[in-house]
This record gives sequence, C-alpha cells and structure tokens, in this order.
Amino acid sequence: MGYIVRRLAITILTLFLVSILSFASFRLIPGDAALISLGTEATGEQIEALRQEMGLNRSFGEQYLSWLRNFLSGNLGNSSRFRGASVSGIILERIPVTFALAFLSFLFIILIAVPVSIFSVKKENSLPDRIVTTLTALNISIPGFFLGIIFIWIFGLVFRLFVPGAFVSYDENPAAFWAYLIFPALAIAMPNAAWVTKFLRNSIFREFRSDYVRTARSKGGSHSHLLGAHVLKNASLPVITILAMIAGEVLSGSIVIEQVFGIPGIGRLLIASITARDYPVIQTLIIYIAFAVILANTLADIALQSIDPRIRITEKI
Repeated sequence: MGYIVRRLAITILTLFLVSILSFASFRLIPGDAALISLGTEATGEQIEALRQEMGLNRSFGEQYLSWLRNFLSGNLGNSSRFRGASVSGIILERIPVTFALAFLSFLFIILIAVPVSIFSVKKENSLPDRIVTTLTALNISIPGFFLGIIFIWIFGLVFRLFVPGAFVSYDENPAAFWAYLIFPALAIAMPNAAWVTKFLRNSIFREFRSDYVRTARSKGGSHSHLLGAHVLKNASLPVITILAMIAGEVLSGSIVIEQVFGIPGIGRLLIASITARDYPVIQTLIIYIAFAVILANTLADIALQSIDPRIRITEKI
C-alpha cells in the first residue's frame, strides 16, 4: 500500500510538472494559433474573436488555471483545428488504432528478440552468432522512420504487398486493417528488437557464468535445460526495464512511423496538432504520453518483483 501511495503521488507530481512545461513551451513557439487556425484570408475581427474564444488574450497563469480546472473536471476542451470537435472524442477515435499498432509491434519484438537471442547463445562464437551480432548492430543504427521508408519502397511500391497511405479502418475491413499495420509494426519492432536481443543475449551469457549454473552443470544439468528452467527467467530481469522504455515510445504512437505510413493514430494527431497550434489537443496528448511512460515503468517494477521476489519495489522510491 505504501508503494502505491508513493507511486501515485509521484505520478500526480510528474503529470503536473509536465502539464506546466508543455503548456508554457508550446505558447513560446512563434505563430498566432488563431491566425493559423483560420488562415491568412481571415479578417482581423475574426482572428480576434477566435483569440478570445480560445482564451489567448488572457495571461499565461489564467489560461493554465482555466485549462487545469476543466481537465480535472473531465472537460478536455474543443479542438480549434477540427471545427470545435471535442478533444476527448477526437482522441478516443484514434487511440484504438495506436493501441493496435503497439500490440502488433510488441508481439513482433518478442517473436524476433527471444528466439534470436536463444539461437545466438546456443551458437556462441560461431559464424551464425557473428551474423546475429552484426545484424543486431545494423538494426540498432537504422532509425525506425528510415526503415519505414524502405518498407514502403520495397514492399509497397516494388512488390505491391500494400498500398502506401491507403489505411483501412477496422470497421470497414478488419483483415485489411491488421494487414496494413504489419509493416509499420515491423518498422517499429526491428530496431527495438535489436536492442532487446543485445541486452537479452548479454544477460544470458552473464547468467551462464553464475555460480548456481556452474553448480547445476556439475550435477549433470544440460545447457538447454538450464537455459529454459533457470537462466532465461533470470536473464529477462534487465530486459523488462528496456521493454518499459520501449513501451513509452510505442504507446505514444511512434509519432514518426504513423506519419510515414499515414496511420490516423495518436502520433500523427500530435504532429498535425502542433502544426496547427491546436493547444487543447496538444496538451491532452502530452499528458497521455507522460502517463503512458509512467504506467509502463510501474508495470515493469511489478513484473520485476513477481519474477524475482528478492526485489522489493517498496524500497525503490
């Protein structure tokens, strides 16, 4: 209970600080939000009316306190870019798409990283192990957005396995929806899977040099049995922390990847909102991303303790 209270207090304080910093930062960016929203053809009266409606004519403190009161009461405000549509409705419409992309990305990360790490360990210092190490380093060095562009060129334009930009909603065609997310998910998963492979492989090697493994081997334990029964479980502890860091990125919609593939998720919405100075949407998405990162790290702490009871999460804060 003490851990939960302390974690909740830290979460609230963190979100509060993030809200202030983001609120101030985006208002320091040059450009009139009302003018950008209406366009250059708008009259001065129209721009001033929208500024008053958006509260831009008030001081920073008044604007923030007004937003905070509305946010705490569940009123996220209305979008200036989407003709006054509610922010909650806009975000709720796009969150399922980002969650689907995140689920598929994590699935690919696990399906790639765990078998490749085990294969590399079993083939230690052999040619296949060196190939895995080289490919891992290569994948780590390639940015996800560049990998996405390569996928669009090879699989979209050359082999025509999908039509770039022709996103299909789940309601329209569930099979086509999941099919379209495969390559964006791979673009997110491959660099992250390379990081997980690197850490998991090194962690497995470190565990095999432990005293308990030497003792088990002296009693006749095979390499494969020790790997499956003991080593892999213990070696996964540092990897869980890495996965928590990746979760923050993936749950935020992997902003650039959604933009590259034209996926109407949270990440693409954030970029469009920043461009249009849609402050209510920006502010809510920043809070969402911060909360996703905190939640991922909290779940990682709980998972670490469930795997290794010697870790006391109550002592970590």
